[in-house]
Amino acid sequence: METNQETTNALERRIDLSISVETIEAQVQARLKHLARTVKMPGFRPGKVPLKMVEQTHGGQARSEALGAAIEQAFGEKIQEEKLRVAGQPRIEPKEGSPEGAMEFTAVFEVYPEVTIGEMGDKQIERPTLEVSDAEVDKTIDVLRKQRTTYDAVEREAKADDRVTVDFTGRKDGEVFQGGEATDFPFVIGAGSMLKEFEEAAIGMKTGDTKKFNMTFPEDYHAKELAGQEVEFEITIKEVGEAKLPEVDEEFAKSLGVENGDVAKMREEVKANLEREVSRRIKARVKEQAMDALLEANPIDVPQALVGREAEAMAQNARQDMAQRGMQVKDLPISADWFMDQAVRRVKLGLVLAELVKTKELFAKPEQVRALVEDFAQSYEDPQEVIDWYYTQPDRLQQAEALVIEDNAVEWVLANAKTEDKAVDFDELMGSAA
Repeated sequence: METNQETTNALERRIDLSISVETIEAQVQARLKHLARTVKMPGFRPGKVPLKMVEQTHGGQARSEALGAAIEQAFGEKIQEEKLRVAGQPRIEPKEGSPEGAMEFTAVFEVYPEVTIGEMGDKQIERPTLEVSDAEVDKTIDVLRKQRTTYDAVEREAKADDRVTVDFTGRKDGEVFQGGEATDFPFVIGAGSMLKEFEEAAIGMKTGDTKKFNMTFPEDYHAKELAGQEVEFEITIKEVGEAKLPEVDEEFAKSLGVENGDVAKMREEVKANLEREVSRRIKARVKEQAMDALLEANPIDVPQALVGREAEAMAQNARQDMAQRGMQVKDLPISADWFMDQAVRRVKLGLVLAELVKTKELFAKPEQVRALVEDFAQSYEDPQEVIDWYYTQPDRLQQAEALVIEDNAVEWVLANAKTEDKAVDFDELMGSAA
């Protein structure tokens, strides 16, 4: 067998393979003889079926397997000889006009790009800084209080922030439309769970009051048959509830998991949790900048085979996530094409990080992995149970190791790029996705 390599674009390669017909036929006969030992046919004892009959029934399969094995061998030998790192599976194309006694093919495939870690000295990284103060603790406690709001029934007109319980009927052209009718339906005025005009219609009404009013649905309303349409609603107030925030006392502290109800201890725990969350978000911001800097300093082409595989994996994860949320995935076709841009970034980062870790020896050390797991476990009620959960399954520990390697890469970038500390606002940091 002979091979010949041809380079086309940056990562695609084409290798010509020439395989002897005589070699294939020899392998076909060897396979048929092996099959003949065990093949069963009516009228013959096992192992006594004539070879010609075996060939008649199994010759096609044997020839296909022999040819596939020969191509795989020829391809593998050439790859080793050229020291090529193949990304994905090759596409085998038959060639026309093969010489007598030979079968010729072209293997088309992609290779991994060569990655050489570039200089980072001109890259700028901003490190957000924020010290959690009593003001942030107070603000967080206020949020926790609002999450535990209760409502007391009152005999007065409804106003903003009240919770009203209503019966309502909506009609379009005199007919009740789908979803336009409910009884004992609660909503908080101003919370945005209902359309603004609907919420405002309840203002000034008391328990037992009934009102009719017209409103127009927005042009981008999710129910297309109602989008931009004017309808008539009739609402009846069943109850007006006034918001009541819990006091910051022993009972409130216990509701947050402080067994003895010590308010000072509760504040300490809230602050500790805030500091962990602030640290996590700052770390996420720095990491994103570091990864961006690495990509800028190391522009590379990526094999489309790897990108396609990554995009499909992301699509599958999205399907599983939706299924776990109770959604009918079959009614929501999720295409890998949706994730292509993210997949390209992930593949590029994976290749660059792999080279960085190898050349700079940024591998995860056991003590680093342990520290990461212990830190993560601190936010749980029983930290030791979480630690044991990680250390009883190798695949779980590998996830922690991967995070440590990423952290090591970020630290390397920070050590080699220009860094600048920059104060950040608490609300802006906590309101950002991370």
